[in-house]
Amino acid sequence: MSTKKRILFIAQEMSPYLELTDYAALVNALAVKANETGLEVRVIMPRFGIINERRHRLHEVVRLSGINIIIDNDDFPLIIKVASLPNARLQVYFMDNEDYFKRKSVFHDEDGQWFDDNANRMVFFCKSALETVKKFGWPPDIIHCSGWMTSLIPLYLKTAYKKEPVFAHTKVAYTLEPDQFREKLGGTFIKKATISNQIKAKDIEAYKEGSHAALNRGAAKYADAVILREKADKSLVEELKKQKGKIILPYQKNNEDLADYLQLYHQLADA
Repeated sequence: MSTKKRILFIAQEMSPYLELTDYAALVNALAVKANETGLEVRVIMPRFGIINERRHRLHEVVRLSGINIIIDNDDFPLIIKVASLPNARLQVYFMDNEDYFKRKSVFHDEDGQWFDDNANRMVFFCKSALETVKKFGWPPDIIHCSGWMTSLIPLYLKTAYKKEPVFAHTKVAYTLEPDQFREKLGGTFIKKATISNQIKAKDIEAYKEGSHAALNRGAAKYADAVILREKADKSLVEELKKQKGKIILPYQKNNEDLADYLQLYHQLADA
């Protein structure tokens, strides 16, 4: 039986598959470095339609098929695809669905209009990622979430999935980004995001506004560690510093060796 510590990166973007910001390259570097330094690594991300399946050699994982994700009483089939990260011996799993990820753009249409189902897409992705880990039977010691589409995962791990054996010892880190969108997720967002009766109104209150800042605030509240990016919300950072037991990794301007990130991962895994 493997004694390696396990880290799962759940990421909105990652080089070379999708590069929306410069953080995509850092997610790649962190996954590769963690893998090289003895951690057992897997990555989960959305299979946005602009990701070229042929170029990146994605293929469906038939043995993991058959999961349906329920959002607001509607069933959506989850298709799981996988690719091997170039020049690294680790797997990247892609959460796919015809309704949510076939379109050839990410969050806005060709006219720059915000997709009105972005809230659904986020809930689908977060729930899909956690259900896929259950199907793996692969208990992660650490989950590092990055990108606003992952922001519900810290909440879900501490509420709806709290009693799942696969997550019994999981610690979660969340990367706190500067705002990436100005729109809001809509009036039904909280209802759709409340995927279990184990999530009470007070639990999800921080997310209620549906803005990027609210998603950050909610995710940071439930994360065991928060990793700061440049221009992160200063008022939120001050709030977090007052939370007992919250680990905060300051913005790393020169992070070529990634040592501080790796130290954080081991600190979380050993806690």
